[in-house]
Amino acid sequence: MKHISVGDFKIGAEEKRAINDVLENGRISENTKVREFEKLFAEYIGTKYSISVNSGTSALIAGMKAMLHNESIDVMHGTNVVTTPLTYIATSGALVNTGFNPVYIDVDMDTFVITPEKIKEHLEGADGIEKYSFILPVHLMGYPCDMDVINKIGNTYGLQVFEDSSQAHGTVYKGKKTGSMSLLSCFSFYIAHNIQAGEMGAITTDNPDIVRLVRKIKANGRMCDCPVCKRSLGKCPKLTNYKGDDDFDPRFTHEFIGYNFKTMEFQAALGITQLKKEDWIKERRSYNVKYLNEGLEKYSYLLKLPKFDKDVSYIAYPLVIKNPDKLSRKKLRKKLEEKGIETRPLFGCIPTQQPAFEYMKEEYENMLPNAEYLGKNAFYIGCHQYLGQDDLDYIIEIFGSIISDNGVH
Repeated sequence: MKHISVGDFKIGAEEKRAINDVLENGRISENTKVREFEKLFAEYIGTKYSISVNSGTSALIAGMKAMLHNESIDVMHGTNVVTTPLTYIATSGALVNTGFNPVYIDVDMDTFVITPEKIKEHLEGADGIEKYSFILPVHLMGYPCDMDVINKIGNTYGLQVFEDSSQAHGTVYKGKKTGSMSLLSCFSFYIAHNIQAGEMGAITTDNPDIVRLVRKIKANGRMCDCPVCKRSLGKCPKLTNYKGDDDFDPRFTHEFIGYNFKTMEFQAALGITQLKKEDWIKERRSYNVKYLNEGLEKYSYLLKLPKFDKDVSYIAYPLVIKNPDKLSRKKLRKKLEEKGIETRPLFGCIPTQQPAFEYMKEEYENMLPNAEYLGKNAFYIGCHQYLGQDDLDYIIEIFGSIISDNGVH
């Protein structure tokens, strides 16, 4: 029996060389590989800067903290943030852990992303726009949010925009890559994502103040913000400009409370190898989605197949049960798993279906019908670049046999 995983990562000769280079260099904490990755990734996304951190969740938190500490940005602790209810919980968790109040707007049934018209509708009826700080759209499953409209809404109401691009490396929206169309954006390089490094994250931005602050925040809020420490060369700008007589060391002087979000050379080295393959990765995933759509079209009366768009960099192959009375997601997923096809539910509507946010359930009950339906009836399987033609044909065959055996025609 075959095993079709949701994601895969192949350790080939190039990846082994990258790791060995780090070992031979003898420096495994942040150093030249991290800086190389940051430079390449910024160039790839189309921003001036990229800053690496140890996870996508850390990128969210560090980005939010940088906004709070940036005096030129009107973002205040304890304010509301407009965001999506349908995504991995890290987005909402980061908001709450950073002292913001997530305000949920329903999603589009075809692309799973937040709907700009409902954002506008909500803000028009909001009781005090001064209680809102920014909009946090999430490009889910590779599908881009309508950033032109969202940015326009942000400008109208004086709200910043922070893209969560963790699931959309390489997706193009109107000629621009996701992660390049707002004040800042976060990415995750988790093992199942399009650019993989195991555990690593990044922030992209054109704003030098965001870069400076994130470099401090990710190193426990220390005064230093140099990408590479030049103290040993006698070129530390903090020491050069210091006028005091005490034994001052900027590495152990902290301007504010931060975190240890620094990454390792290993992850950056692996990320570089994958970034060089990103065009091929996107192309393969796109082909796989198109092929599966063609093969499963005969079952579209039961399953809503993913919307195909050549500009989307697909993280997975999402499906929605059209009629839960005829086809149960739980039973379908169980049968697929029994045949070796790994599956995942499409997250869940955060304020009504996630136990951690149960305190919001009463407020949002029946207010987010699309997100609630998708949270109960959507799921995904893999479409990653290492699937072969025989794997794709096997997936189509198994779907057919399950639906036939289930008596659904």
